[in-house]
Amino acid sequence: MMSYRVENLELLIYEVRNEGIVYKDEIERFDYGKYIHLLDLEGNKIELWEPNEIALDKIAVGRTK
Repeated sequence: MMSYRVENLELLIYEVRNEGIVYKDEIERFDYGKYIHLLDLEGNKIELWEPNEIALDKIAVGRTK
């Protein structure tokens, strides 16, 4: 599975909704960001992730200690 970090997941999904993309689920929301899974033209699973930058910064700070 390929995973891509995106800036505005909801806008991206809105813009490509009618392009024949197969979505495996709806947007999932967590404290650390939003996810959705889709299939590319060859049937490979792709994950799109919009991180919550505040939570991501907290995680990054914790790793540097």
